[in-house]
Amino acid sequence: MTNATDYHGLALGELTVKACSLVRQVGRFLHNEISQLHIGDIQEKGRHDFVTRVDRQSERLLVEGLSALLPSSGFLAEEEVKNHSTHSLFWIIDPLDGTTNFIHGVPLYAISVALFNNNRVVAGIVYEVNLDECFYSWEGGPVVLNESVIKVSEVSDLGRSLFATGFPYYDYSKLDQYMRVFDRLLRESSGLRRLGSAAVDLAYVACGRFEGFYEYGLQPWDVAAGAFLVQQAGGRVCDFKEGNDYIYGKELVATNGRVHVPLMAIIKECFNEYNYEDC
Repeated sequence: MTNATDYHGLALGELTVKACSLVRQVGRFLHNEISQLHIGDIQEKGRHDFVTRVDRQSERLLVEGLSALLPSSGFLAEEEVKNHSTHSLFWIIDPLDGTTNFIHGVPLYAISVALFNNNRVVAGIVYEVNLDECFYSWEGGPVVLNESVIKVSEVSDLGRSLFATGFPYYDYSKLDQYMRVFDRLLRESSGLRRLGSAAVDLAYVACGRFEGFYEYGLQPWDVAAGAFLVQQAGGRVCDFKEGNDYIYGKELVATNGRVHVPLMAIIKECFNEYNYEDC
């Protein structure tokens, strides 16, 4: 365990709870702004990749608040801040995960915040704004949804499992393999869902609503907090080759652990070019 004084005199659990309070405040800002969004507030960063003035303001509020909580920390944030490289202690932030949902008035979007210390995640927060659900945990602590401790589901049968995924929106190089996994799971599981927020997908695995989640084309701010929550709640997280490069490697599989083997068998078959015809 990291010494409390490493966190500006706070125990890690206390720091996480204070960070949750900040995240909820910023979430209220998001909720209030959705009805005031205009077409001029939306910019396209890349193909099918949008950002709004609300994303940027949310990020500024989070950086200011977290800097006050932990002055020695750096940041890796989606929209502007990238000053983490010289810091062993830094936050990874997605100020609005589900921007496309937000733009279209679809009520599912979240804030994702993870704290890294010496190359590992030590705290994670995912706040889904519309249901006012704050999922959080810290190293050595429980995983909490608002006031209740949560765990991954106990389902062990692929046929009774509900999975989540996300559709690629800019990198179509693996689309054929991805669709083969999609086809297999449609036939062999209880179903697939696409919510539009990887952070929420992972939080839902952590609390047992989904048995698993997979996606490629992901960024660290999409997954760092949620992956930590899944692991803390008793689940398993890996990349498509069953390695550990899931935060920076742009591909991730997360499960309750009980359906990990059959899900990974499908993914590895369909994403391995040498076994491509076997899917």
